[in-house]
Amino acid sequence: MTFRRKLLAVFALTVFLSVGAVAWLVLALTRNAFERSEDQRTAALVTQFQQEFARRGEDVARRVETIAASDPVNRMAAALNGSPSDSAEYFELAKSMAESHQLDFLEFLDEHGAIISSAEWPTKFGYADNTFESLSASSGQNAFLRREELQDSTALGLFAVRSNATSEHPVYVVGGRRLDNNFLSALELPADMRVQLYQNSSQHFSPDALLDPSAPSSRARPAEKLVPLIDSVLRRNQETTEVINWSSDEADEEVFHAIPLRGSGKGSPLLAILLVGNSRRSYVELKRRIRASAFLAGAGGIILAILFSSWAAARVTRPMEQLARAAQDVTAGHWDTNVEVHGKDEVAQLAESFNRMTAELLAQKERLLQTERVAAWRELARRLAHELKNPLFPLQLTVENLLRAREQGPEQFDEVFRESSTTLLAEISNLKTIIGRFSDFSKMPPPQLQPVQGNEIVRGVVKLFQPQLQAPGHVPITCKLELDEKLGTIAADPDLLHRALSNLVLNAMDAMPDGGILTLRTRRDNGKVMIEVGDTGTGMTREECERIFTPYYTSKQHGTGLGLAIVQSVVSDHGGRISVQSEPGRGTTFIIQLPDNLETFQKTPEQQRAGHAG
Repeated sequence: MTFRRKLLAVFALTVFLSVGAVAWLVLALTRNAFERSEDQRTAALVTQFQQEFARRGEDVARRVETIAASDPVNRMAAALNGSPSDSAEYFELAKSMAESHQLDFLEFLDEHGAIISSAEWPTKFGYADNTFESLSASSGQNAFLRREELQDSTALGLFAVRSNATSEHPVYVVGGRRLDNNFLSALELPADMRVQLYQNSSQHFSPDALLDPSAPSSRARPAEKLVPLIDSVLRRNQETTEVINWSSDEADEEVFHAIPLRGSGKGSPLLAILLVGNSRRSYVELKRRIRASAFLAGAGGIILAILFSSWAAARVTRPMEQLARAAQDVTAGHWDTNVEVHGKDEVAQLAESFNRMTAELLAQKERLLQTERVAAWRELARRLAHELKNPLFPLQLTVENLLRAREQGPEQFDEVFRESSTTLLAEISNLKTIIGRFSDFSKMPPPQLQPVQGNEIVRGVVKLFQPQLQAPGHVPITCKLELDEKLGTIAADPDLLHRALSNLVLNAMDAMPDGGILTLRTRRDNGKVMIEVGDTGTGMTREECERIFTPYYTSKQHGTGLGLAIVQSVVSDHGGRISVQSEPGRGTTFIIQLPDNLETFQKTPEQQRAGHAG
C-alpha cells in the first residue's frame, strides 16, 4: 500500500472512529438518561400505587369499623352471645350491609371463626374460616391484601378486620373492596407508561388473572409474552426487570418492572405482581435519529478526508515519494543519487540528511571495500597459518631425526630414514589435502541450472553413502527416506546440490558415532522446495548453531570449517537459504529451502549469478 493510500486510510479511519466514538458516547448518555428517567417514573408510579393502596385501605377500614359499631351488628352480637345455633336469621345481613356501605366483600365471624353471614358467598354460612387466626390477629390494624374465594373463582381485594366488643363474645367483621381495573385506572400514568396487576391464584399462568386497564388498546400484545417475567418473579420471589419484545420492531419494546405483592403477616404468600411498563419507543426513535446523524456525519467526514488527503498528498507525499524512489536507486547501486530540497520543514531536513548520507556512502564505499579485502586476506592468512602449522611441526622433527641419525652412522640412518620417509609422505599428503580444500572453496563454480528431479538427487546421495552407513566394525546407522512423490522437477545444478547434500550427510554421520537414525525428507511448502537432513546425534548448542556457517569455524578436531560454508554458498547461489534446528543430546536437522524457479534454467550462468546476488 502506498503512503498516499495509507494517509487516506488514516484520515478516513480517524474520522470514522471519531464520529463512532461521539455517537457511542451520545447513545450511552441517552441510554443512561432514559434508564434514570424510567427508574424515576417507575418509582413515582409505585409510590402513587402505594398511596392509593393506603388511601383505599383507610377507606375500607373506616367502612368496616362503621359496620362493626352499627346497631344491627351490636344487636346480632348481643343476641348470639356465643350461640351459633341462633345465627340463621342473620343469613342476609352481610349482603345488605355490604350494599349499603359499598363494600364488595363482607363477612361476619363468631369468636371461633365460624361464618355467621357472607355477602359474597351466602352458602358459606356455618363453615369455619381457615384463615381466622390471621384475621383475628389483624383486627384493628391497617387494611391488607387478601385473596377471597368465591363460588366459581377467586378475587383479590383490600380487606380490613374489626371486632364488635359490646358483648362478652365478640363478632368479627371482615370487609373489603376489589383490587380491579377501576383501582388501576385511578392511577395517574405518565405518557408511554402503563400498569398491570397479575393475580397469582394458580400454579400456571392464566391470561384471565391479568388486570390491564389498557386492554382494549393492547390487543396486539398477547399476555403470554409476560410469562417468563412472571415466572422469574415467582421463582426468585423478588423484584425483577425485563425487556418485553412485542414484535420485530424495536420501537414496540417495553421495559417491565415486576414488583411482588404479599398479604399481611410474616411469611405471607405472594398474592399478586404489580407490572409497570415503560415504552422504549421514544428512546428507540431518538437512537435511530442519532445513528442516522452519525452516519451522515461519518459519510461527510470521509468525503472531506478524501479531499483533504488528496491535497495533503500533493504537499506531503510527493517529497516522500521522491525520497522513496531515491532510496530505491541507492539500493540498486546508484550511490550518487540526490533529491531536490524544497522549504525548511521536516521533509526538507530529511532530504538534506538523505543527500549527506549518499555523499558519506560514496566516501566510505572504497574504504569499506578495501577494509573487507584486507580483513578477508588476513583471515585467510590466519587460517592457512593455523592449518599448515600442524603438519609442519612433524616435518621439522622428522628432518632433525634424520640429521642426528646421519651423524650416528649408516646403520642407524637407514632405519630412521625408512620411518621418517613414511612420516614425511603422510604429512605432505595432509598438506596437499588442506591446500586442496582451501583451493576448492576459493574457486566455487557458479551453478549450471537445469531441470532435475530433487528426489533422484537425494536417492543418489543415500546410495553413495549406503556402504558407510552399514560398514562392518562400526555401529550401523539407519537411513529413513520421506520423499514427496509430487515434488516434481526443480531448476538446480545437480553436481553442486549433490555435493552440498553429501557434506550434510557426512556431518550427520560424524554426529552419530554410536549409531542412530539419518532422515532425508523432501516436500513443498508455499511454492518452495524443502530438503531436510536430520540426525539423532549429539546435537549443538544455540551458540554453535549461530556460528556453524561461518567459514573456517569447526567444532571437529581435524575439520577445516569449510564444509557447511560450501553448503551455504551452494544454496545461496541457487537463490535459496539454509537453516538449522538443533538441541544438545536430541539431534540436528538442516533445512534447505530452494525456490521453485524452473523457468530460470535457460539463463546463462552469469545471469543466474547476477540474479542471485541481486
